[in-house]
Amino acid sequence: MSFLKELRFLRFSIPVLLITLGVISNDVSAQSQQEQSKYLEAVQTFADNVRSEGRDTYGEIHSPLFADGIHAITKEPVTWKHEKGEWIISNFGSQQNLIRTLVGLTELTGDQSYKRSAAEAVQYMFDHQSDEVGLLYWGGHQFVDLATMENQFKGRPHELKNNFPFYEFMWEVDSVSTRKMLRAMWNAHILNWDKLDLNRHGEYDSEMGKLWSHDFHQPKPFFESEGLTFINAGTDMVQSALALYHLGSKEGAKTWGIRLYEQYVKARHPETNLGVYQYSRPKKDKDPPVDGPLVGELTFSSYGDRAQNQFGKKYGDVALEGNVLWGGRMETLYGKSPVMILHLAEQLEGSRAGEQLLEWVLSGLKAYSKYAYVPEENHYKPMWADGTDLSGHVMPRTGYYGEKGTKFKPLKPNGDMMLALAKSVRLSEGNTVLWNTFRHQFKGIDFGDPGKEWESKPELNLETTNADPKMLVMVLEIYKGTKIPQFLKLAERIGDNILQEKYHKGYFRPSEKHRYIKFDSPEPLALLMLEEARQGSFGKVPPYVTGYGSTDGEPSLDGRPTDETYYEETFD
Repeated sequence: MSFLKELRFLRFSIPVLLITLGVISNDVSAQSQQEQSKYLEAVQTFADNVRSEGRDTYGEIHSPLFADGIHAITKEPVTWKHEKGEWIISNFGSQQNLIRTLVGLTELTGDQSYKRSAAEAVQYMFDHQSDEVGLLYWGGHQFVDLATMENQFKGRPHELKNNFPFYEFMWEVDSVSTRKMLRAMWNAHILNWDKLDLNRHGEYDSEMGKLWSHDFHQPKPFFESEGLTFINAGTDMVQSALALYHLGSKEGAKTWGIRLYEQYVKARHPETNLGVYQYSRPKKDKDPPVDGPLVGELTFSSYGDRAQNQFGKKYGDVALEGNVLWGGRMETLYGKSPVMILHLAEQLEGSRAGEQLLEWVLSGLKAYSKYAYVPEENHYKPMWADGTDLSGHVMPRTGYYGEKGTKFKPLKPNGDMMLALAKSVRLSEGNTVLWNTFRHQFKGIDFGDPGKEWESKPELNLETTNADPKMLVMVLEIYKGTKIPQFLKLAERIGDNILQEKYHKGYFRPSEKHRYIKFDSPEPLALLMLEEARQGSFGKVPPYVTGYGSTDGEPSLDGRPTDETYYEETFD
């Protein structure tokens, strides 16, 4: 019986309702705590507002889908302007934190309407917004226009990059459709199973192949590929394969999921164990010019490895896209990706596969701490994966990575990167190397001293003004492992700051001056995790796993337009 059918059955099942009401009435203390919680109240108000002002009431067909966001004043939905008008954006791949929030609210309050709203959206996507083999119209280059209920942009590929969908709940709603979708993802994105040539783009309506029955021939790192094996897409693929194993007991999916992540590990630099963002190099179909700027078409992967083209003359063979260790990519390589892989390792706890994933992440983070982290500055040096320090260097040639003369910049650790360290420390029961790095970073953001060693007495700054929901989740991760009350107090302080700075008129946004409200913001989910910890439990609320969603349009002279620009706009 599907989740939606179960809900309909419960509405007419008096005995079940009586039992449920009895359980609720007996748990007076829990109910009282909920009623007194400003965090829970804020998230409930947010969710109620999203459901009343953000669900589809546009066009001739009204669906249970949500818009991606609304204008803070007019409450008009976020739209994508194009040459003939505009589309109302509903990208289900960019709403996974929202779905987790709705499910988490039901888990903490017992109010099934939140979970039902999420389930109805999931079921509608499966029933009306998937291709012939089960692949949803969502992700980096697709969304549903709520005015017409057509998928946009037509003809563009399937792509998930750090989206990390809530597959467990999708399976609960409709296991048959979820299974089809997970299989369809691998079918669409693996170009060559012999060497796991992965492309971040997958074609819709691809004829279903034999999937896990393919042979594998152990390719050498950085083989020439037809696709682009970016780890932001690869991690989503690992998650989908292991979800199929975890939920559907498919051993073949687990084998290939572990195998895929291992390709990134095998391609790490043999001397430093640093990297990599991709384990292949683009096949060169055209030769780029030897000198001069590489702009426009010259930055396309059809000209081969873009790092080699731009930097090879100065830095030699190490200059490959996979060996780049600077810029925003590091937030994925040493933040978002390890958080998800550690989440999967914990699901596989006690198995050889789980041990492998944990060890691979730990060794990668330790290498990055050793070679790149500068404690005195609390930043990571820009580097090549062989350890070459690029601090003070400038780009010798204009190309894919920036203009000639641009300085290579260090990277400050953000919330996702610190969350990766926190999870690693908890799951390794206090690895000394990782704890020391984490401790420096923790002190570097003025959170105080978490302790000389794991589980030692902390001296925390409970007056911090930090209002970052990712930092809140990071602190809760340490509290989950140590159970030291001071960490919970620090988490509550950050939660208070979030309510003061980012909660405006029933919604969450960076400030009251921001024009648009993004429903998928992590603040409400982080506050639910905080409330659950305050109630003395872990695991009922779906965790924040760094999932992130955006939609890209066609490249233009001004660059590639994305929906993210809406959420950066502010009132004058």
